[in-house]
Amino acid sequence: MCTGDNVATATAISKECGILQEEDLKNEYAVMEGNTFKELVGELVEVNDPVTNSKVEKPKELEKFRQIVSQLKVLARSHPEDKYLLVSGLRYLGNVVAVTGDGTNDGPALKKADVGFSMGLTGSEVAKEASDIVLLDDNFASIITAIKWGRNIYCSIRKFLQFQLTVNLVALYICFIGGLILGDSPLTPI
Repeated sequence: MCTGDNVATATAISKECGILQEEDLKNEYAVMEGNTFKELVGELVEVNDPVTNSKVEKPKELEKFRQIVSQLKVLARSHPEDKYLLVSGLRYLGNVVAVTGDGTNDGPALKKADVGFSMGLTGSEVAKEASDIVLLDDNFASIITAIKWGRNIYCSIRKFLQFQLTVNLVALYICFIGGLILGDSPLTPI
C-alpha cells in the first residue's frame, strides 16, 4: 500500500485490510516513509536495456531496492516521485505492476504501471487519462470483476482462434487432397 497518509494511519488501515500482519511489524522495512525509501534506494537513473535497446529507468541502488521491496508492505507519507520510483523499480525487476489512484499526483505512477486503475466518480481527469481502466463505481471490488472479465475474454479469444485454425487446416487439407485426386476442389463456396 502506497499512500500519502502518515505512518500510524497507514498502518491501521493496512491492518484492517489484511495487508499488514502483526509479525510484519518486527521487520524494519515493512512500513516505511517515502523520504526514507527514496534515501535508501536513491533516485531513478536511465540505463540502456540490452534486449530492447531502449532507455529504461532503474533505482540507483538496485540491490538495496530488491532487499527493501521484498519486505515492504506499506509506504506512508509518499510523494508522487516515491510512487513512480516504486513502480519503475518493480517493472525494471520484471514484475507486473498494477496501480490504483484517483488524484493528479497518481498520474505518473498510473501511466508507468502495466495496468492503471482510476476512480471514475471521484478521480481527477489526469488520473482517468493516465489509467488503462476507469472504475465507474469507485469500488475496489470492481477490480476483481474486471480481472475476471478480462480473463474470460482472453480465454474466449484463444478458444475461437484454436477452433478457426483447426477448421481451416482441415478444409485446406481436404481441398488439397481433393484437388490431387479429383482434379477439382470438393469444397465450393455453396
